Amino acid sequence: MQPVRPAAAGSRTTGQVTGEAAGAASLAALDAAISDCFACPRLVEWREEVARTRRAAFREQEYWGRPVPGFGDPTARIALLGLAPAAHGGNRTGRVFTGDRSGDVLFAALHRAGLANQPTSVAADDGLTLRHTRVFAAVRCAPPGNKPTPGERDTCQPWLHREVALLRPNLRVVVALGAFAWAAWWPTLHGVYGMPPPSPRPAFTHGAHWSGSAVPDLLGCYHVSQQNTFTGRLTPTMLDDVFARAKRLAGVE
Repeated sequence: MQPVRPAAAGSRTTGQVTGEAAGAASLAALDAAISDCFACPRLVEWREEVARTRRAAFREQEYWGRPVPGFGDPTARIALLGLAPAAHGGNRTGRVFTGDRSGDVLFAALHRAGLANQPTSVAADDGLTLRHTRVFAAVRCAPPGNKPTPGERDTCQPWLHREVALLRPNLRVVVALGAFAWAAWWPTLHGVYGMPPPSPRPAFTHGAHWSGSAVPDLLGCYHVSQQNTFTGRLTPTMLDDVFARAKRLAGVE
């Protein structure tokens, strides 16, 4: 894991983000470019402050403290789209949904569905691999209060568009984890597939399903946050049902 660097070492304009995302010829190149992004000053300040101060339980660990790229199968037929990395999860470990309670729930469900080789995700080098599946977020930096601003969402959007474009040959289903991810899909649909968003746009609900012509199916799922899982709003059975449906739509056994 590389140390946190000051923002001045790699600052980018919004236009540069767009250009560098479009120029990434592979997922590996895209992941490297995302990890070196400093385009949103508020997010840069927050992610680095969290990495410096650290949570007491992780005070002996070196935090990633940078944008968190996607993770999983480069030929994925199923994509899981989240909101943003957690301050002491992905922002600490350098891998999306890794090292926090949300990831504990998510990867256990993927393992039950046969889409992950193990049910736990604690560190970027823990041996976890995904089958037919890639996980990424609409915003790649941990935001204060888990709430990116509309401007930060829009600045980060080219990374998402390029990732979906690189996955496009095989991608069949997108599972939106929460309303933020659901809303982020419609500009991606237009930017990558050239399809205008449906009007009116379908409302997000758990279990919602939207399909179009020659584009991935979209499934809605409550986010795997503690707010949902601890209260029973999202249960393991509900998650299992969503992933079973995603597998059927994607033609994955």
